[in-house]
Amino acid sequence: MKKLFLSYFLTFISVSLYAQTMAFTCVEIKAKPFTQDNISEAFDKVFEDVEMNQGGVVLERFWSGRTHGMTHRIVFMYTLGVDMVDEDAIDPNKNDAFWSKMQNYVEEWGASYSGRMLSWKEGDTEANPNVHIWDIKVADQNQFKKGHDKIISEFKDDFDGRVVGFGTYDIGRPNGATHWVALTGKDREDHLMLYDKLQKSKKFMDLILSRGEMEDVKDYELEILKRKQ
Repeated sequence: MKKLFLSYFLTFISVSLYAQTMAFTCVEIKAKPFTQDNISEAFDKVFEDVEMNQGGVVLERFWSGRTHGMTHRIVFMYTLGVDMVDEDAIDPNKNDAFWSKMQNYVEEWGASYSGRMLSWKEGDTEANPNVHIWDIKVADQNQFKKGHDKIISEFKDDFDGRVVGFGTYDIGRPNGATHWVALTGKDREDHLMLYDKLQKSKKFMDLILSRGEMEDVKDYELEILKRKQ
C-alpha cells in the first residue's frame, strides 16, 4: 500500500496541466486505537522543515459522517503544473520512517480521491478548525460556481476568518458525488449559529437557489489537526 500510494502521490504532483488551478488528493485511513498523537508526531517530523511550493498537506480527523469506520484522512493540496515540494525537499530517511510508522498506526487504508478547487477563500484554520463538507451532484458547474461566489461576496462579513471552498471530484468520486462545498468554523455550534442566521435572510436563500439544480449526496464533519503550508 505504501508503494502504491507514493506512486499516486508522485504522479499527481509532477503532472503538468493548467497553471494556477489548485487540486487535491485525499487518502482516508482507519487509525488503530489511541494512535492519533503518534500519527500527529510522525506528520510533524516528516514535514517540519519542508518548504511547500504553492500547496500544503493537512491531517484531519473525522467526526460525524465517517464511512466504513475511517477515522482520519491526509489531504495533499497543490497547484497543477507546480511540484508541491522540490525533489530533494523531503529527507528520504524521514520519508521512509514516516511511512514505516504509519504502517504501525494504520489499521486499514480507505478510499482515495482527487479533484480541483474551483473557488477558494482562505481563512484562519487555527481559530476555525472544524470543517463541514457537503458532497453533492451539480447539474451546471458554471452556474453553481457563479452563485457560490456571489454568496461569498454578498455575505463576506459572515464568512470572515472562515475557509470556504467549492470544487470537483474528478477521480474516485465518493458515493458518486461530482462536487463538494467546504466551510470551516470554531465548532459545531458555531456552524449551526451561522446557518440559523443565513437561512433567515431572503437574499441568502435566493442566492442558494440561483446555483441551479443540485443533489445532496452526503455531508460530514472533520477537525483539522495539522496543516503544513
